[in-house]
Amino acid sequence: MKIYIGSKNPTKVQAVKNIFIENSDVIAVDVASNVAKQPMTDQETIQGAINRAKGALYEGDGVIGIGLEGGVQQTDYGLFLCNWGALAVEGHTPIVAGGARILLPDSIAQRLIEGEELGPVMDDFTNKNNIRSQEGAIGVFTGNQINREEMFTHLVKLLYGQWQYRNSGE
Repeated sequence: MKIYIGSKNPTKVQAVKNIFIENSDVIAVDVASNVAKQPMTDQETIQGAINRAKGALYEGDGVIGIGLEGGVQQTDYGLFLCNWGALAVEGHTPIVAGGARILLPDSIAQRLIEGEELGPVMDDFTNKNNIRSQEGAIGVFTGNQINREEMFTHLVKLLYGQWQYRNSGE
């Protein structure tokens, strides 16, 4: 079964490969999220995931398209990291799931609110290059108790489980 993921980010691609193991060919394609480079709300992050899932499905000749999107959400308690995923199959409403959330430090949150994107901010903060393709902000701020690949793997598990349930005819 061909599964297209709407990103070439290695952490996202590996997350899909971690779940779709048997009889699956995971193919990464560049697909636009059609939302801001730094989604600032759950709604925008969800829409980005759906756009990537649908775009990935239509880009290839696969059975499933998957979109994974990271963003942030402002709350009364501060700015939280959020992540959403979507699974698209021809003729069905996309399946959507949300994942881990952690409060971002004020110094990081302020830069995002002022219009910067989390990836470059984290590169600057950690003095590393391309954090988003490695442990991600979640890895940095959880002492690597969970990294970006694991965070997205959890999302893909939620999507896969819902897809299996929907296909079981329940």
